[in-house]
Amino acid sequence: MSEKIVGILGGMGPEATVDLFKKILRATPARRDQDHLRIIIDCNSKIPDRTAHLLRGEEDPGPYLISSAKLLEQAGVDVIAIACNTAHYWHADIQASVKCRVLHIMEVTADFVVQHWPGIKKVGLLATPSTVRVGLYHRAFASRGVEVIAPDEEYQEMTTKAIFSVKAGDTGPGVRRLVAKAGEYLAGKGAQVVIAGCTEIPLVLKDGDISVPVVDATQALAEAVVRFARGM
Repeated sequence: MSEKIVGILGGMGPEATVDLFKKILRATPARRDQDHLRIIIDCNSKIPDRTAHLLRGEEDPGPYLISSAKLLEQAGVDVIAIACNTAHYWHADIQASVKCRVLHIMEVTADFVVQHWPGIKKVGLLATPSTVRVGLYHRAFASRGVEVIAPDEEYQEMTTKAIFSVKAGDTGPGVRRLVAKAGEYLAGKGAQVVIAGCTEIPLVLKDGDISVPVVDATQALAEAVVRFARGM
């Protein structure tokens, strides 16, 4: 089976797009340039804020996401990865707009978790408030018999502050402490693993930073991209 061309629908934010790109490269078994996948990136930072729309009714990013997906398909991609968790609220609309496969970060992350922790019952979620509210991860894990718990208001505010600090270029120790405290709160509530469920969070929270494993959803997506593109 010939390799498939990968498209990254990005810009939400740019650093998270770079992170996904790097993780796809590192997940690809390659000894030379030619062993890597062909990847086409649309880093469209002009896509309206997903949380602002879902929580406050501001401009709908859906048409922009669909436009980027169509652009990638016209460029020849066979599979699209979206470098934003919250944007998956529009996944069905994006998939309906193109013929190529659009991977779903919540589904591949849930698969990753149940594969690596068989019998797991409860996971914690660090994500934007909109991702939490619309239940994207809750539904993916519920279908696999796993409960998702999210931070209370205080710790969600910490998480949100950290996410937007990373978007503004701050990945310093203060931001790292905010996310780690929120992660430890979830561990204290019984989470057996914590999902870094916003593409900014893995930039400041790594596995080993808190008392339970941290699952990088971006990494799970990158590995799924490589498997799909290489026909594995």
